[in-house]
Amino acid sequence: MIKGLYETHLFVEDLQRSVDFYQQVLGLELCHEDAERKIAFFWIGQPKGAMLGLWEKPKDEIDKRHFAFRCDVDDVLNKSVDYLKSRGLKPYNFLKDASEKPMVFAWMPAIAIYFTDPDGHYLEFIAILDGDAKPELGVISYEEWLKVKG
Repeated sequence: MIKGLYETHLFVEDLQRSVDFYQQVLGLELCHEDAERKIAFFWIGQPKGAMLGLWEKPKDEIDKRHFAFRCDVDDVLNKSVDYLKSRGLKPYNFLKDASEKPMVFAWMPAIAIYFTDPDGHYLEFIAILDGDAKPELGVISYEEWLKVKG
């Protein structure tokens, strides 16, 4: 029945600011905007594959949310930090320990790095790694993962 996640929505304070962010900073393709309703939709990946919806709401109606963009391992590991910094964003890892290095969730396993959008929503670049899950290891560095992945 369920084949995957198709669409998610975020409330944003300033629709145009958020459209600019997701289109110009992150490079998503705008597929529909309705100025009267103050909504916008973006394709994620290939058109018609997945969608992000933005709805303008007053600040007091906005709860910070989290979602992750699926990426290639090499992009997360070797390109994501520079990509984010070059766009004026501050990357951080899951532990929020001042390190900008992507970390591994050994229970999946996956490698990820985080950042925020203009409304403070928690965004993530994530890539699934080869190898078996090792949940007992928790969240570890990629270097540690390479030593134990088997």
